[in-house]
Amino acid sequence: MSMTKTQVIALLRENADPRGITHWNKRASGLKSFGIGLTRLRKLAKQVGRDHRLAQSLWKSDIYDAKVLSLLVDDPKQMTPQQVEAQVDDGLGEGMLVHVFASCDATLAKTRFAFELARGWIDSDDPLRRQCGYSLLYELSKKNPKGMDDAYLLAQIERIEQTIAQQPMWVREAMGTALMGIGKRNPTLNKAALKAARRIGPLDVDYGDDNRCEPLDIVKHLTSDHLKVKWARQGQ
Repeated sequence: MSMTKTQVIALLRENADPRGITHWNKRASGLKSFGIGLTRLRKLAKQVGRDHRLAQSLWKSDIYDAKVLSLLVDDPKQMTPQQVEAQVDDGLGEGMLVHVFASCDATLAKTRFAFELARGWIDSDDPLRRQCGYSLLYELSKKNPKGMDDAYLLAQIERIEQTIAQQPMWVREAMGTALMGIGKRNPTLNKAALKAARRIGPLDVDYGDDNRCEPLDIVKHLTSDHLKVKWARQGQ
């Protein structure tokens, strides 16, 4: 039996994390939060189950955790381009929902129109859509959507190298992760992505005072022992 929005909010309240709430309250955000981490939210999403109507209802909430659940429980077979464009227009929680919306095993990447959306968003004048586009391209790099062949991805590698320096920080991060994902698909793309990554260098991303991280080192990811073993197993 499907859960109601009220029941889901109650479930989130039961799983509230005081430390997470304290951290959230340090942010300048118009959304409230129960401070629940993504790993826990994924478990709760499995408990809730796929439900397109419920997802649409949860999206209208002013609670961050509810919006995350909305993205996790939506049904890719019932989602439409109009719906996801409207979600981007909503601002995706001031950009904080992009990672769940477009990557992190995103439901959006499972839709039939995901690749066409990614292509359009990459060309957009809107920085948020470009961030979503490259984040979605990273997620799709793990799949084989029609039209996303090596020729297309090689062109994207060149485009990323040529334009990344002029992009806003979060778009640069998304471009970097897309380059990383593309470079893990096969040796040909790995070689091209590695050359581009070495020219680009590590990417500095400011995640806030409580999230001091090392720069994103794409070269390190593209020269990992895991990939060397993967290519060896493929005889390449």
